[in-house]
Amino acid sequence: MGFRWGGAVPPDLSEPVTAAHPLSVDRDRLAKLPTRPGVYLFRDERREVLYVGKAKSLRPRVRSYFGRQADLSAKNRELVRLVEDVETIVVGSEGEALILEANLIKEHRPRFNILLRDDKQYPYIKVTVQEPFPRVYVTRRVTNDRSRYFGPYTSVGPMRQALEVIKRLHTVRSCRYDLPKEGPERACLDYHIGRCRAPCVGLQSEADYRAMINEILRILEGDTEGLRAQAEHQMREASAALDFERAANMRDVVAGLDALARQQRVHRAQGGSFDVVAIARDGDLGAGVVLKVRSGLLLGRASHRFVDVRDESDAALLASLLSRHYLSGGDAVMSDLPREILLPGDFEDRELLEGILGEAEGRAVRVLEPRRGEKRRLIELAEQNARQVLEDRVTALAFASDRAEEALFSLQEELDLKVVPRLMVCFDISHTQGTETVGSAVVFENAEPKRALYRHMRIKGEWGNDDYRSMAEVVERYFRRLLDEERPIPDLAVIDGGKGQLSAAVSALRGLGLPHVAVVSLAKREEEVFVPDRAEPLRLDRRNRALHLLQRIRDEAHRFAVRYNRKLRSRRTIRSDLADIPGVGPKRQTALLRRFGSLKGVKEATRDEIARVPGFSEALASRILTYLGR
Repeated sequence: MGFRWGGAVPPDLSEPVTAAHPLSVDRDRLAKLPTRPGVYLFRDERREVLYVGKAKSLRPRVRSYFGRQADLSAKNRELVRLVEDVETIVVGSEGEALILEANLIKEHRPRFNILLRDDKQYPYIKVTVQEPFPRVYVTRRVTNDRSRYFGPYTSVGPMRQALEVIKRLHTVRSCRYDLPKEGPERACLDYHIGRCRAPCVGLQSEADYRAMINEILRILEGDTEGLRAQAEHQMREASAALDFERAANMRDVVAGLDALARQQRVHRAQGGSFDVVAIARDGDLGAGVVLKVRSGLLLGRASHRFVDVRDESDAALLASLLSRHYLSGGDAVMSDLPREILLPGDFEDRELLEGILGEAEGRAVRVLEPRRGEKRRLIELAEQNARQVLEDRVTALAFASDRAEEALFSLQEELDLKVVPRLMVCFDISHTQGTETVGSAVVFENAEPKRALYRHMRIKGEWGNDDYRSMAEVVERYFRRLLDEERPIPDLAVIDGGKGQLSAAVSALRGLGLPHVAVVSLAKREEEVFVPDRAEPLRLDRRNRALHLLQRIRDEAHRFAVRYNRKLRSRRTIRSDLADIPGVGPKRQTALLRRFGSLKGVKEATRDEIARVPGFSEALASRILTYLGR
């Protein structure tokens, strides 16, 4: 059993380790767990993380899973059945445990945790306020660079409208020069057509440019009333001076500011600033939203989707939503916290979350459950948004389900299968010039990925770059495991490759006594489908949904295999770098990677941090940093 005593940095959990005995019968080890706050990770026999949890005291929390099975939910009984090992990470406080839990769930996406899919694909408007001459542009990536981010914009229309108003009202530079350190010899075309006042060549002062940026920030924060009055005054002045082109431009600016105000305004709520949280659910699906209200104006909405939540309580969904959104949701979230966060109900870690957010902000951040009044009406508005997000998801799934049915029936017809292939598995092989040879098996159920059933494996045979023998090994090991565990056998096995790979897979299935399993292969170059006992391949129409389904599962198997191959190749490269250091053998390499997670983590560590790793001294730590260029 791998224990981690102290420190909040998660180890490299991907190291292959011999599986421990099932914890359900290893009471002595359970009794030795620490009683301090921390995080626990349950793993299966392949060292995959099944579940991440936090605890005020680790020992009683973990032991509670391995008591009376009747006291557990069906989901937790299945979890305990699969657990082969546990890892504990001790931290300094319950607050640190909550943050670490959120980050580990985000990193590993364990199948037994409540999983959320957030809206990071939505764009933000970024203002690089940390620069002397800030830029304003659209980005989908939020980083800790001290910039201001506005969004996310779930609809691109309002974002473009805001940018159009800014462009008409202000002359923000579009260049990427690091002003004032570097710049061109002469002003670019933007200066000559009036889109920029050329701060790059000293024609606009830093103070004047900063004043312009402050007005842009006011627009993006929703404070449009003062700017509207200013733009309207300029429009009248231009009209009186017969400058009709500028008057028309200011007229368009006024119209744009009015449109932004209409889109943003929700409730005045006495001009308050809040984050408003709500959830909605339907069977296994759920949705959560966080509305960003500042000075009574709605400035953005972050939406998240839950999966596999039928057995979870509303409080558990709320806790997961808040933890993921605030504690691992990016610096843009933590840099713009309101004084109050409004919730539809209470949850276990509410006071703990208040303390963490207040410490991050340097002032009190209250997490409240309003019962009446304007704040309660804001909760109702957020609940309407959550229901809408959920309804959109359910509608999309229903539409996808209809299309999936058509693809499955088409595939049955094209391949002349006995049954509709509702459960499909696809295999692929990946290697690097005959080394790090790996195989993947991905599973689709009703034409949709079942990622919890994905498997990858290292090839045990010394086959080198012999894809045929490697394919036979992967197929044989995968189906033997299904037989041993009495799990459902797929209706169709798809092989990434041509006739040779198909023949190898068919031989493996016959050797297991499974000649009835339907199997085909899909060759990449011509997208030909090979079927056993048929000389000529099938050539399906490129628009055929059956072919599209085969391509989807084939591409997914290829992606999954390549990712695992790259992971092993990267690990070998890292180990080779460490192996060059005198006195750092395989065991010490493993200890370093588990402690610091990567070669970069080792390079960034201090001598004292390395010396505290068991088996290391200060002299050896100094030698390591010297060899790594520190």
